[in-house]
This record gives sequence, structure tokens and C-alpha cells, in this order.
Amino acid sequence: MEGLTVDVGEDHVATVEFDRPPKNHFDVELIGALADAYEALEEDPACRAIVLCSAGRHFCAGANFTGSPYTGAEALYVQAVRLFAAATPVVAAVQGAAIGGGLGLALSADFRVAAASSRFAANFARLGIHHGFGITVTLPAVVGNQAALELLYTGRRVQGEEAYALGLCDRLAAEEELRSQAHALAGEIAASAPLAVRSIRQTMRGDLPDRVWRATQRESAEQAGLFASEDFQEGVRATAERRMPRFTGR
Repeated sequence: MEGLTVDVGEDHVATVEFDRPPKNHFDVELIGALADAYEALEEDPACRAIVLCSAGRHFCAGANFTGSPYTGAEALYVQAVRLFAAATPVVAAVQGAAIGGGLGLALSADFRVAAASSRFAANFARLGIHHGFGITVTLPAVVGNQAALELLYTGRRVQGEEAYALGLCDRLAAEEELRSQAHALAGEIAASAPLAVRSIRQTMRGDLPDRVWRATQRESAEQAGLFASEDFQEGVRATAERRMPRFTGR
């Protein structure tokens, strides 16, 4: 797929990079292509760990709502669940912003490496919609239930150092070393016995793909109703115009 590259190094670490300038918004096609890449690497004995990364200033700004409502949530989440079901450990290198569904994509990885300048936000309520991408399951798992509620209710942005303190990211690196530090962590994983790592990962993650699938069914149903609201339209306009939204509860 154009805009997606996969490279497997001699250290058994695969780099999966997507490039959707300017802010790496995703669609069903991109998430499906990432899942295809994960599944192909799962069958490649040369790959024992994956670095998920993106080109440009921002990791991923989520789905692009500009112009018309994004109504393909259910199809998107079918592909997203495939990311969680893949067997190979994933380290996400998160530069710039991981916003909305972009945060969900980052949370699909086992680990996240970020810089102090990185920004994370579950900004769905600020757009007037319900959160998605399985964040119901993944966000509380890394920050705890109370912190997840606060982040979801407020939609506020969290900078790298606070993200590290909360558990949103697992390692902090200098901006110029972010990708190399993510690769180093993946290399540490790849240096362990691959059968053992996959076995441990399966035990620790358990039925995570099933839980994410059930969560996305609820999320997509809630989103479908809220996409029709006036508040969603206002949230999209406010985001495009870089102003505070004026929600009315309709």
C-alpha cells in the first residue's frame, strides 16, 4: 500500500512506518494495511518485534472529520481488532501528537516511547462524540480507571512528561533519539527467546482482542448516534476553526 513501508532488520526488529501527511490521519484502508503487515510479519521468522512509527511531525491525529462526519467506525474497528490479535510485540514511537483515534492506535501497541514534546489526548468529548478504537479497554489498563475517566471526560492534552508519569508512555527520549530508543526497546524484546516471548504475551494479554471487539461494538453504536447530533457538528467546526466549542446538548 502506498504510504506504508515495512523493513525487517538483522536484529529481528521490523519497522512498520506509515506516512499520511500532514498529520497522519487514518482511514479503514490504512488500519487494514497495518493489520496486514502485522499478520505477514507474524509468519516471518526473521521478525520478533515491531516498531510502529510514522513520518512527519505527528504520530497520528486520528480520523479526519473535516468536511463530513466519519461514519465508517464499525468497519474501521473490524480492522483495528486485527492489530490487537497479532502475535508479535509492538513498540510505538510517538512523536508530536497522538490524538483521538491516534491515541487508540498508540495504545494498541505493547509499549510507547515518546518525547517530552509528545502530546496525547482522548479528545472525543471535545468533538461531541463517544470515544472509540477500544480505548474503553486500553486506556484504563495503562493509566487506571480514575485517570482514564478524567482524560475521557475533559479531553485534555497530556504532554510527554505527564504521560510518562501516568503510564501513557513507557519511556521518554530526546526528540532526535525517539525512533532509535523505540528500536532499542524492541531490540531488547527481540533478543529474548521468541517462542517464550509470544507465550508470555499471550498469557498476559489473554482475551484482549475479544475484550476490544466487545468494547468497539459499544463504542461504534454510541458514536453512530452522536454523529447525528448538533454538538458533533459544532465540535468539528470548532476544531477546524481552532476555537472553543459552544455545545448545546442537542
